[in-house]
Amino acid sequence: MTLKKYSDTIEYLYKQLPMHQRIGPKAIKKDLKNIKSLLKALDNPHLKGHFIHVGGTNGKGSVSHYIASILQEQGYRVGMYTSPHYKDYRERIKINGALIPKRKVVSFVNILIEKGIIDTIKPSFFELSVAMAFWYFNQQKPDFIIMEVGLGGRLDSTNVIKPLLSVITNISLDHQATLGNTHRQIASEKAGIIKKGIPALIGEYQEDVAKVFSKKATKENSDLFYAKDLGNVKVSRNEDPFTKRNKCTAMAAIELLNRKNHVKITTATIQSGLRNVAKNTYFIGRFQALDKDPLIVADSAHNEGGISLLFDYIEKVKFNKLHIILAMVGDKPLDKVLALFPKSAKYYFSSADIPRAMPKQRLQNVSASYDLSGKTYMTVRKALSAAKQSAQKNDLILVTGSVYTVAEVI
Repeated sequence: MTLKKYSDTIEYLYKQLPMHQRIGPKAIKKDLKNIKSLLKALDNPHLKGHFIHVGGTNGKGSVSHYIASILQEQGYRVGMYTSPHYKDYRERIKINGALIPKRKVVSFVNILIEKGIIDTIKPSFFELSVAMAFWYFNQQKPDFIIMEVGLGGRLDSTNVIKPLLSVITNISLDHQATLGNTHRQIASEKAGIIKKGIPALIGEYQEDVAKVFSKKATKENSDLFYAKDLGNVKVSRNEDPFTKRNKCTAMAAIELLNRKNHVKITTATIQSGLRNVAKNTYFIGRFQALDKDPLIVADSAHNEGGISLLFDYIEKVKFNKLHIILAMVGDKPLDKVLALFPKSAKYYFSSADIPRAMPKQRLQNVSASYDLSGKTYMTVRKALSAAKQSAQKNDLILVTGSVYTVAEVI
């Protein structure tokens, strides 16, 4: 079988391979055997390149984009692998913000099919996507490659590289079914990206997990740094806490790369990189303004840490009434998350168009126990349409709950 069209190739990927976006934790492989076999069949492209590895619970996508943007401002070509995607599969694999060409996606999948690699190895959707990124970057040879961890760290398919720097943004409760039910258990999985002799940067100091990181760093003879302890990480006081922390982590990462003489980047370049992140890197889905009068914002926060930071930011925004379009996945605990949502908001409950979506009626019922009230709508877009009709000019409409929710409106 040979795939000729990009649309056919994407349909093949979605239907033939286990995909976390669609079926949840069952799609996750419990070791690195598959990805290593897959990469060996491709002549080990992951061994060639200057990598920066970015993990953590919240903010790893933002930090990846900020680091990439700063490097691009200095004139470097920067490859970046992130996940999941919002609208287009190719968002996962970019160079200087340009998505991998459709013909390259088709070519890669056909290579695997023709060599019998998919039938033999039976990779997951994520494993194949990571391998495609390594294959494409090895062809294009960017100066630096940012690899964002998909899930956890220790057993994540990206964890086959020897990076220049390992970055862990923070630890919060998420994917407990896979990573563990406590901060320390989750931190232990995330710490798996700390490599022998490679400096490691932690974006947020959290006392309950600090020993996990120091123990792993000591074991690997890795220099451990916290963003707060590095000199040039000052950002505007007006920044929301989430953005401020992510920018500080990215700036600290650049400072460490400077110290190790991997780059030579000035403060002015750093600031322009932070300002131009959306233009430079195709950065979407994080407090993204979709319209004004009323202001409509989409944000893919979905766990306790992310939702908490989102509403910390919203408290600083001036508006009359808050309208929230909410749709979430059904395989994660919601108690601590829903407790963070404001009771005064008007809610529009829906379900994203994926098999993992929580049924809108169930979400409405669970939310009611937290005094969050509103009607249900067949689709996220219909919920947004209803909010637009109800909202006044000076109100705020927020679309949130998951990447898949945001993907339907941006």
